[in-house]
Amino acid sequence: MAPVAGKANPLLSTIPWRRIKLRTICGGRIAQSPSSSPAQSPAADSETSVAGKKILETFSEEFEIGSRNITLETGKVARFANGAVVLGMEETKVLSTVASAKSDGTRDFLPLTVDYQEKQFAQGVIPNTYMRREGAPKERELLCGRLIDRPIRPLFPAGFYHDVQIMSSVLSSDGKQDPDVMAANATSAALMLSDIPWGGPIGVIRVGRISGQFVINPSMDELNLSDLNLVYACTRDKTLMIDVQARDISEKDLKAALRLAHPEAVKYLDPQRRLADKAGKLKKEYKLSMVSEETYEKIRSLSEAPIEAVFTDPAYGKFERGEALDNITQDVKKKFEEECDEEGLKFLSKTVDTVRKKVVRKRIIGEGLRVDGRRLDEVRPLYCEAGNLPVLHGSSIFNRGDTQVLCTVTLGAPGEAQRLEALVGPPSKRFMLHYSFPPFCINEVGKRVGLNRREVGHGTLAEKALLAVLPPEDDCPYTVRVNAEVMASDGSTSMASVCAGSMALMDAGIPLSEHVAGLSVGLVSETDPSTGEITEYRILTDILGLEDHLGDMDFKIAGTRNGITAIQLDIKPAGIPLDIICECLEPAHKARVQILDHMEREINLPRTQDGRNSPRILTLKYSNDAIRRLIGPLGALKRKIEEETGGRISVSDGFLTVVAKNQSVLDKLMEKIHLILGREIVKGGVYKGIVSSIKEYGAFVEFNGGQQGLLHISELSHEPVARVSDVLSVGQAVNLMCIGLDVRGNINLSMKATLPRPGSKSNTAVESVSPMQQTPKVWKPVNNVQKEEESKEDKPLNGGESLSSIVIRSAAECDEVEKSAGLSKNSKDAAAHVKANTLKLGMEVTAKVHQIRAHGLVLDLGGGIRGMYRFENGSSANFEVGEEMRVKCASFSSKGIPVMSLARD
Repeated sequence: MAPVAGKANPLLSTIPWRRIKLRTICGGRIAQSPSSSPAQSPAADSETSVAGKKILETFSEEFEIGSRNITLETGKVARFANGAVVLGMEETKVLSTVASAKSDGTRDFLPLTVDYQEKQFAQGVIPNTYMRREGAPKERELLCGRLIDRPIRPLFPAGFYHDVQIMSSVLSSDGKQDPDVMAANATSAALMLSDIPWGGPIGVIRVGRISGQFVINPSMDELNLSDLNLVYACTRDKTLMIDVQARDISEKDLKAALRLAHPEAVKYLDPQRRLADKAGKLKKEYKLSMVSEETYEKIRSLSEAPIEAVFTDPAYGKFERGEALDNITQDVKKKFEEECDEEGLKFLSKTVDTVRKKVVRKRIIGEGLRVDGRRLDEVRPLYCEAGNLPVLHGSSIFNRGDTQVLCTVTLGAPGEAQRLEALVGPPSKRFMLHYSFPPFCINEVGKRVGLNRREVGHGTLAEKALLAVLPPEDDCPYTVRVNAEVMASDGSTSMASVCAGSMALMDAGIPLSEHVAGLSVGLVSETDPSTGEITEYRILTDILGLEDHLGDMDFKIAGTRNGITAIQLDIKPAGIPLDIICECLEPAHKARVQILDHMEREINLPRTQDGRNSPRILTLKYSNDAIRRLIGPLGALKRKIEEETGGRISVSDGFLTVVAKNQSVLDKLMEKIHLILGREIVKGGVYKGIVSSIKEYGAFVEFNGGQQGLLHISELSHEPVARVSDVLSVGQAVNLMCIGLDVRGNINLSMKATLPRPGSKSNTAVESVSPMQQTPKVWKPVNNVQKEEESKEDKPLNGGESLSSIVIRSAAECDEVEKSAGLSKNSKDAAAHVKANTLKLGMEVTAKVHQIRAHGLVLDLGGGIRGMYRFENGSSANFEVGEEMRVKCASFSSKGIPVMSLARD
């Protein structure tokens, strides 16, 4: 059969390709390629092809930062966007586009939207979803979008309220560089190329520290070794944004990192300006929504005095103050409605807010007094409580002023770790902090739908802060989920989540190296209108929500007594000098120590497992073969165990982690696992087994993952047992205790050791009974079948009475020895009637049927001795009372009753 590639398609061969006029779309224009004829020369063909090609004019800039070559390119892709830039670093390329729409000017805020997306094609992978498409934005994409939004937002001019949409996407990724910082710089370049008014450019840089040495633009491999992950954004002379994750970095070292990052980030600015000079658009004259001076003065004169009265009274609470300020706004609104002042009504809300801002800022700078009457460096009253929900793994409540956060901790198996599908970074994470901001915490009504950017950002910040003090995975291999629920909000809820989360982890028994606390530092400043430079400022410790809204900065700092673990800086003006930022670290450290003192008084060491009805988690080590037996085909056996017990099983290489709601569920789960996989056999240990076969002298029980032990008839009950079948049946589940080993190392079991003694007050089975307390009766061997029984191995293990020394181990061995035991037959002329002390194994006697029972006969052996005979093969023959029969002694019961069998000639 000829290969497919070698065959000509008859349908395609009949199409007159030369007569088809092809159309190409390039740059949005449709161009028709000229028709060619066979008479044209090759030179003419080449000229035609060149003439029909669309030439794209591209512009690029290339520079180097931190030993990395970086390129900025525009003009090749996304040519219809207002601004589009592709930034490349090695094999990673990121596209950022900007678009703007004119609005009607009715809004009083900047509708800026930043969307960041990482599609799987960037690393040559098809999405592992049902539709094989990317779904809703992932947490990492939301966080990268916030990282881009925070430094660029303050640079839009006041009164610019037109829609702006920024879209950043990763075109290709080699996994070596994190695209988030690249996307932020590409966005700055795209805004510079656009006609949108903006006060950039900005530079964004990442700094790491490995073995005490700072690294600029570290790779992902270098970040894994770094104890610092600093993202810094700035203009030429001012700081715009800081984001830090660290492992107890000192304030001194952090200042050094910030002062190193600033000049490195500035290196991004000149290439962006040069690219804008080559390909940038002229900035358009957009209509700015600005209130006139006359209207502003009118609103200020009506509202300033009552606003000052509200803010100078510290007796007002959050909602009382808000209600009073709303009433002032409504009073001013009524006067403008009476005068039919449309401009005043349009800008009323924004202007009243500006008046509030000036009143608060003037009082803080001039008098050093805050809204609630605190000093500038004073922390609000604190309240801490750990373990308030004892049924959970861990819980805590943290109050700072009116801000309250409830934290809970849930421990899970390693298999419950969150799977990540990011282009860079680890594939999963075992520690998660989920922050929730329900509407009731600020007395509002709202819907809870999907992932919220703010909630994701605050939760990730608190998660970064706590990561530094978590133990290594080898010491704590569990999946940990911290859920931070904001119960009341009046500022710094993310930092309150850090404090509550640290206490809840301690309450759950997680061995944290030390507590972590956090708080927000604010700034109120006055600037020179002509130069824009800050002339006077005040630093506020532990800011209220109102101070965050009316101030210039929200500087969230979390850490331990020794150093900083996480930072997030957001500002409202177009940059703050780095010196002021560094100055804020010292008051933050002093306040952090005060909070840590309160937390340590509540709980300062991880709690140990107590008798609470709290969830249980256990990690066991097994061989991979044993784990495969537990899982079963396609995990069927594992799922069955989980359904029957209510627990959960997680499997990893060589380790088995079980999670149970409480101790009783854990006991059930461990019983199932031990029954399948077994555990170390310990003398005195209690096990659960299944009766596999029944013999006249006892039963064989399968237990502990397939091991077999002998349950002798003497160990069935404290009362005499005539037949094993009266007590046990094949397939019955029984609780047994290991009472020792025989001379061959075989396991002897006892059921009566797990039962209460007759006449005892307790009616419940014991968990563990010492063999010395429940000493079994020992039957000495007869006819010296095994002389090894007299050896040292058969001496008592604990110095007391010797343990049961049943020589026969398996069912097959028992049958074989039963036959061999009767080889020494006595002569047929032996006495028909014997005494009890002369009857031995294998001796043949003539007996009379004394009684007929369902499963056998009671025989009269003479001399007042009774024997037992069990019907063979479970079927009874026709016997009559008084009938004589020839039998031989096969064994003895626990009370010395002979067990007889038919003597065969």
